[in-house]
Amino acid sequence: MITEKMQDALNGQLNKELFSSYLYLAMAAYFEAESYAGMARWMNLQAQEEHEHALKFYDYLIKVNARVKLTAIDEPQFEWESPAAAFQAAYKHEQFITQSVNDLADLAMNERDHATAAFLRWFVDEQVEEEATVSEIVDNFKMIGDSKSALFMLDRELGQRTNAPDTTAN
Repeated sequence: MITEKMQDALNGQLNKELFSSYLYLAMAAYFEAESYAGMARWMNLQAQEEHEHALKFYDYLIKVNARVKLTAIDEPQFEWESPAAAFQAAYKHEQFITQSVNDLADLAMNERDHATAAFLRWFVDEQVEEEATVSEIVDNFKMIGDSKSALFMLDRELGQRTNAPDTTAN
């Protein structure tokens, strides 16, 4: 059994992961509206991945006999000034999620909740990958500057993303 404090914090993270999925779906819709099909595909897959992350928290709460409390999901931004600005926003959001996961890991240690600490290890590692991936895309936007042909090529490259959400971990 986990403490009420840990339960509330995990439910808060569940909401943040659902918001992440919602935000990335909004970004996918923005890219579709702006005719960047590759970027839309990338964000759509990212939205699916974040939904899977939310389900991991949901499943964990159920496994430890805690109460799942689904709360309202905030409305995400849906317009950006450019594709680069959207990916910069995604990077800032991933940094926010990283801090949130790290705070959860700290809480689990403080609560001496070894099971939750072990569960969160996957998310700590995942956030390193998430930040690195989006940071690389942001760097690509900086390199290409105002080049429309380079933007076209980046859109095509991002559209090659094929990885589906990982449903096997945890």
